[in-house]
Amino acid sequence: MTISPIQVERRAAQRFDYQLPVSVHRADGGNEEFGFTQNLSARGIFFYTDCPLQAGAKVEITLMMPAEITLSENMRVRCLGKVLRANPPASGGKTGVAVLLEHYEYLPDAVPSLSAASSKISDQRALGRQPTLPTH
Repeated sequence: MTISPIQVERRAAQRFDYQLPVSVHRADGGNEEFGFTQNLSARGIFFYTDCPLQAGAKVEITLMMPAEITLSENMRVRCLGKVLRANPPASGGKTGVAVLLEHYEYLPDAVPSLSAASSKISDQRALGRQPTLPTH
């Protein structure tokens, strides 16, 4: 009989697997870019994007946080954070980005670009496809 090693969970907050559209701005300027989450928590987010990001970069991410996480209703949230790592894309794919969230605030009303992106993700998932988002 073999005994499997004990694995210690390093995450400080529960992680939720959601594919949500995100809007990404680099703190050093640049255009609004888009992506979609793989998972998120109160302390971090992992998402895919075409936006070129490097470890240590400061970013602003806006998304519609689901009611399951806010424990009330869906809310638009602006998060400020630091890129922990950016995994290079696999042949023709998107860059996977892990961000440590340092600050976030709830925002009024929905952003039209995020609403349109959310609709596109829902349509693609309904067709059994991997979500893609518009690029600039």
